[in-house]
Amino acid sequence: MDKFILHGGRKLSGTIFIGGSKNGTLPVMAAALLAKGVTTLLNVPHLMDIRTMSNVLRVIGAQVYGKGSTFKIDASRCNHFEAPYDLVKTMRASFYALGPLVARFHRARVSLPGGCAWGPRPVDLHIKGLAALGADIRTEYGYVEASTKGRLPGGSFEFDTVSVGATANLLMASVLAKGKSRLINTAQEPEIAFLIRFLRKMGACIRETRDGLEITGVRELRPVRMTVIPDRIEAGTFMAAACLAGGRITLKNCPVEDLACAVDVFEKAGARIHASKDSLVLEGPGTVRPLELSTAPYPGFPTDLQAQIMAVLALGSGTSIITDTVYSDRFTHVPELNRLGADITLQNNTAVIRGVRELRGAQVMATDLRASAALLIAGLKAEGKTEISRVYHIDRGYEKIEEKFRGIGARIERIKDESLF
Repeated sequence: MDKFILHGGRKLSGTIFIGGSKNGTLPVMAAALLAKGVTTLLNVPHLMDIRTMSNVLRVIGAQVYGKGSTFKIDASRCNHFEAPYDLVKTMRASFYALGPLVARFHRARVSLPGGCAWGPRPVDLHIKGLAALGADIRTEYGYVEASTKGRLPGGSFEFDTVSVGATANLLMASVLAKGKSRLINTAQEPEIAFLIRFLRKMGACIRETRDGLEITGVRELRPVRMTVIPDRIEAGTFMAAACLAGGRITLKNCPVEDLACAVDVFEKAGARIHASKDSLVLEGPGTVRPLELSTAPYPGFPTDLQAQIMAVLALGSGTSIITDTVYSDRFTHVPELNRLGADITLQNNTAVIRGVRELRGAQVMATDLRASAALLIAGLKAEGKTEISRVYHIDRGYEKIEEKFRGIGARIERIKDESLF
């Protein structure tokens, strides 16, 4: 099992090219099941989650193959309409297979999902929404079984809370329905906007309304070729690193417009930022200013950057407060940051961060994807040596992150932890 060794204290300087979006790629990989033929995706990141989704599609019967950052998915011969527990338990985005399978093949059997270890993230909205569109649903033995006689009838469903995953799943389910469907209070994230563009290119009829989406089902869709959007969370992670470690970095292929809220937060923390259409320059502050902020669905501050900004604020010049309104218990990084010398306490879904003068290297353990990034950011600033174990979590969402950090001056090494063998 790999671990990272970091020696902190170096300022960062250089240019980073932001890769393709993990959260943008996964739903469109599932959407490839909606059409016979070969779908081609460009700018696909090499990540554990992408490999897991590829294996889900292969079990279903699709051919998935790639060269470099180009992936091809041939869904012509799908014949096994099940996403098994062994794969879905490792990544909850595998649940995206449910909607496309019911839409095209009129039946699906998908395991209830797993993923990051923190907190329950139920799939009730996926199931209730699919039933509202006309599917017959049964849940037993840890699986969701959905079926319909012929094409889904279509229907109307209003989300009582905004859900990116359920929005994507129901959107994919509805595009091949017999009639019109209305989805109300849908997620507005850039990854959903990308999925809509992808489905429209396939031939779907989707209209954005004041309160959500209206979908007129079509008989069939065609495979397409499309480039994956840049990863706004990867970009935000490097912004956080430079904000804490100091120095000046340039982000190329950066989704600047999608990062408007994050840019505002980092500027309030003291960073100096200059942005153009697809490039961003960030210069770290001499002193990190304390903040009070809450995560929120897009266009608010993303929950996927909550852990990273917390690492930055650990060295703030006063007391900061972060409330996560999206996930109430996404705070497994707090005790690990405290091991590095941070002073953070939790009160329900709110973290109180009392800024300290310095962080000190220690042995810490990654507990989920974004927590891993927070520990890495803190380790870049901490005095002495930091060891981060279980970094397979970070490989789920960041491609060769240690190489990118070395390219801008960080002292970081990936090694095998022989003590675990």
